[in-house]
Amino acid sequence: MRTTVGIIGAGPAGLLLARLLHNAGIDSVVLESRDRAYVERRQRAGILEQGTVDVLRGAGAGERMDREGLRHDGIELRFARRRHRVDFPALTGGRSVMVYAQTEVCKDLIALQLKEGGPLLFETEALAVEGADTQRPRVRFRREGVEDVLECDYVVGCDGYWGVARSAVPDGRTFERTYPFGWLGILADVAPSHDELVYARHDRGFALLSMRSPSVSRLYLQVPADTDADSWSDERIWDELERRFETDDDWSLRRGPITQKSVTPMRSYVHEPMRHGRLFLAGDAAHIVPPTGAKGLNLAVGDVVTFARALTHRTATGSEDLLDAYSATCLRRVWQAERFSYDMTTLLHTAPGATPFEDRLQLARLDRITSSRAAETDLAEAYTGFPIG
Repeated sequence: MRTTVGIIGAGPAGLLLARLLHNAGIDSVVLESRDRAYVERRQRAGILEQGTVDVLRGAGAGERMDREGLRHDGIELRFARRRHRVDFPALTGGRSVMVYAQTEVCKDLIALQLKEGGPLLFETEALAVEGADTQRPRVRFRREGVEDVLECDYVVGCDGYWGVARSAVPDGRTFERTYPFGWLGILADVAPSHDELVYARHDRGFALLSMRSPSVSRLYLQVPADTDADSWSDERIWDELERRFETDDDWSLRRGPITQKSVTPMRSYVHEPMRHGRLFLAGDAAHIVPPTGAKGLNLAVGDVVTFARALTHRTATGSEDLLDAYSATCLRRVWQAERFSYDMTTLLHTAPGATPFEDRLQLARLDRITSSRAAETDLAEAYTGFPIG
């Protein structure tokens, strides 16, 4: 099998890259180890930055998102029983974010790829990337029990931290931080208790009120990293959420049936460089952020947009300048997102063993954001997204 770009992984990054290349007249093959049903129900991110929304629209994948997604023009910061709304459009010149689950993004892109794009091979396990430092890299894979080889001009690894692409980059340098807490996340069949996301800093720990739709709520609690989600009863979860979202006004939390619960670890990770020869890393294969800043999916989008632009430029002009700059270009954005995610995480979470001095510093930082337009603007600009490319 032969193609121009071999794409490993059919998450949103791999699928979007295939779409962008198709629109540019460049052929690709997507290899995905899981079946279609798994990819379309895999729960991940739900906040799309303004730039991601614009890219999906431009790629022809925004119709259902615009119909069913929830545009949000701000978030609420909650601390010391106080509430403060951050108005994104007023602070950023009109930018906003969209609540639209990764599962729905994948469904839209899969449908487009199967209808118009190149091969999208589910249940196809990539075994190794070979010859990345040659003009003809290869992806060795197994499909229906038979091993085969995909010959490419370029390989893009969108197969996550545990995938084969990252391990094929020799002599890379890694930077990482593991946080001593995680998020106990739930999906609940109840209308959201607020029309925008609420980020709550509380002495008992962080809490986040989010949503998946007008009738489905997504909420999170900071818990110790080794927490077993099943050790928390539904009643205990709702009681703890009420405590952490408490305010001095008459706001109340709506309760409903919990349909899913899980614990998400909190981790920061960056692999440098993001390229080796004709192998390019994108998304979680190259970087991971804690979910506090809602950056993971959006960073992956930035990576594949950067690659697609660079390859389109190479095709049109013969110049490899943009391909050569791929890693440096992506990493500038990655490190800004890592910085913002770290800032949000340390701003809102209660660290084990935190001293009263550190607690006061958190409150001082929140006071600064809610009383200074400059500080509030910095948060709004970062949350709605750093420029791509």
